[in-house]
Amino acid sequence: MNNVMLCYALVFILAFPLGLYLARCLDDSPRASRLDRLFWPIEALLYRLAGVDAGSGMSWKSYAWAVIKLHVLMIILAWVTFMAQGILPLNPDDIPGMSWDTALHTAISFATNTNQQHYSGQAQLSYLSQTLAIVTLQFVTPATGLAVLVAIARVLLKRKDAETATDAGAQGNTPIDVGNYYRDLVRTLVRAMLPVAAVVALLLSWQGVPSTLHGAEVVQPLDASVSESQVIPRGPVAAMVAIKQLGTNGGGWYGPNSSVPLENPTALANVIETVSLLLFPVALLIAVGVMTGRRRLLFGIGTVMLVFSLISTSSAIISERAPNAAFSGLALSGSANMEGKELRFGPEMSALWGSWTTQTSNGSVNAMHDSFNPMGGLVELMDMFVNVTFGGVGVGLIGYLLYLMLAAFIGSLMIGRAPEILGKPLETREMRWISLAILAQPLVVLGLTAITLAFPSLTGNSNPGFHGLSQVLYEYTSAFANNGSGFEGLGDDTPWWNLSCGLALLAGRFLPMLAPLAVAAWLAQKRTAPAGRGTLSMDSAAFAGLTAGVIVIINLLGFLPVLVMGPVAEQLSLAF
Repeated sequence: MNNVMLCYALVFILAFPLGLYLARCLDDSPRASRLDRLFWPIEALLYRLAGVDAGSGMSWKSYAWAVIKLHVLMIILAWVTFMAQGILPLNPDDIPGMSWDTALHTAISFATNTNQQHYSGQAQLSYLSQTLAIVTLQFVTPATGLAVLVAIARVLLKRKDAETATDAGAQGNTPIDVGNYYRDLVRTLVRAMLPVAAVVALLLSWQGVPSTLHGAEVVQPLDASVSESQVIPRGPVAAMVAIKQLGTNGGGWYGPNSSVPLENPTALANVIETVSLLLFPVALLIAVGVMTGRRRLLFGIGTVMLVFSLISTSSAIISERAPNAAFSGLALSGSANMEGKELRFGPEMSALWGSWTTQTSNGSVNAMHDSFNPMGGLVELMDMFVNVTFGGVGVGLIGYLLYLMLAAFIGSLMIGRAPEILGKPLETREMRWISLAILAQPLVVLGLTAITLAFPSLTGNSNPGFHGLSQVLYEYTSAFANNGSGFEGLGDDTPWWNLSCGLALLAGRFLPMLAPLAVAAWLAQKRTAPAGRGTLSMDSAAFAGLTAGVIVIINLLGFLPVLVMGPVAEQLSLAF
């Protein structure tokens, strides 16, 4: 447990200065950052090369359209690169091109910050595909989530004086300026993502993670009795691992991800990679609180997230400390569950990683989630259902704001007032889109799970019964939550899995991210009502508790029945 608490402590110690730095980098005020003189020439060059005007403001529709256009372009370029990699350079191991459906799923997966892999990285991707396509998307997609969060905070959360609020309220149907997507994106990449990822990549290289453009190495085993040589794949691994962790991407260079010693060679490397999972999501709480002036509100949000995190992590550790039922009657029957885990890390650090990686929509692994005890798997599923326990970079806090709006609607009705949030009325249009963004997850996940289970030939799962249901449910939940991890007992590299998961990936990324942007812009057009004695205080502990209750109730109502038929039933069948 000491290592677990050390990781929590390191996250908050490092996130505080990073959060203050992010606030200075992304704030629009003239005093925002003295680093402009350092970064502006780089940013200006990128704007000129891209042919965009970063100085003009955008309406929410223009902002959302810019996001969609860039991501469609990236999906197409990545798709073509994956299929054509066999004839492209930087392919020292002569890896052939991917099939069209695997390439399409991979392109969509990495363009949605999911990194769900229906392939084995070192065996099916060239260095060009890994670097130009994969790593580029691993930088751009978390930066997009952060940029959209900044745009929402800019118009919904930022405190304004009375005159500004009155002017904004008087605009009526005039489109609200939410900022410029290209400017927000480039500043996030140049000032935050790239510098921090470079530091982490250097630390991992120091610990022994490969960082080379040479091809696979052929070596002779140390055991002299073994005559056959072994092929050890390598490449510029450290750079990818750094951003896959920091950007809540997941998706490792190697198929088994950070359970591979080359990708995660030492105990210190494991701590560095683990801490990187939560670093940006926690730092963003601090950054948004400073940028908007709503420190108490963000402190309440962070408290709820931390409580959810501690419950999840504790439950996962308790589950994996319990014996594995498969060892019943053997000498190992009384020990902790070590199936599918690295002996170097043990059950606690593996459970911590499994919990944090599903809390943050990261999806990387240092142990096989399919081998967790049923209750450990249930914890990971619940983390992805909730998907706002810190969540992905930017989108985790955006998702929490959706629940916060729903809680404000319910709380206002409970105290007999017209629904409002921060003095802005919540009306039919806003609630329709808030409800759609929240309810899309059970509709898509449960719908695709039901269709797949209705046709057993589609599933390709390795287990019948309760665990087989959990495998299918986990795959679609991971896709919609933009997580990317999996219960790896599925034969999922088929047209059905690739296309159906691609649908879940797109729906889970853009609807929950862009619908709140529209709602924030609509609310910003409305006149702010002055606070009174009956105003619902969103900074209070009571409101934080109400929001937490709404999050739990909504997800239990949506997913409790399928959880009972999957991991709960599996646990009960093992117990009796």
